[in-house]
Amino acid sequence: MITRQVQSSDANQLVRLIGEVERTSETMLYGAGERKLSEEQFKKRIESFGADASTILMAEVDGSLVGYLMVIAGAANRNNHSAYIVIGISEKYRGQGIGKSLFASLDNWAKENNLHRLELTVMTTNTAAIKLYEQSGFAIEGVKKDSLFVNDQYVDEYYMAKLI
Repeated sequence: MITRQVQSSDANQLVRLIGEVERTSETMLYGAGERKLSEEQFKKRIESFGADASTILMAEVDGSLVGYLMVIAGAANRNNHSAYIVIGISEKYRGQGIGKSLFASLDNWAKENNLHRLELTVMTTNTAAIKLYEQSGFAIEGVKKDSLFVNDQYVDEYYMAKLI
């Protein structure tokens, strides 16, 4: 398994991977089929990286993308030292260290790009993800009460962050 930065040629595989993750997980913001992603959209997004400290880090096994970690940098002068993180891993590769590898790559990338703060949200019921984030140095900063509506019930989220 290798981790690397996304390339515009990854757009098609990335769109498929995001769709698969959203279909097989109840813990992502978007549910199965809720949004339409296109290869062209992602090519443009990938090509726009470099204007700020945003990127997508990829996990690849035998030429196939199996995980992603999106880094979305703040756009204003007052928050461009921070980035919001979104991670997704293919169902058959969950629990195999892919997330740990992506977060290790993130730490290096964030330092190289002068980021000081990384932040994310996670459903309070997603214990596996919370454990991964805590092992990666993130700490809970607060609770977003009734933040999401999943399977006919409100769900709280933790707001977590890490300083580099």
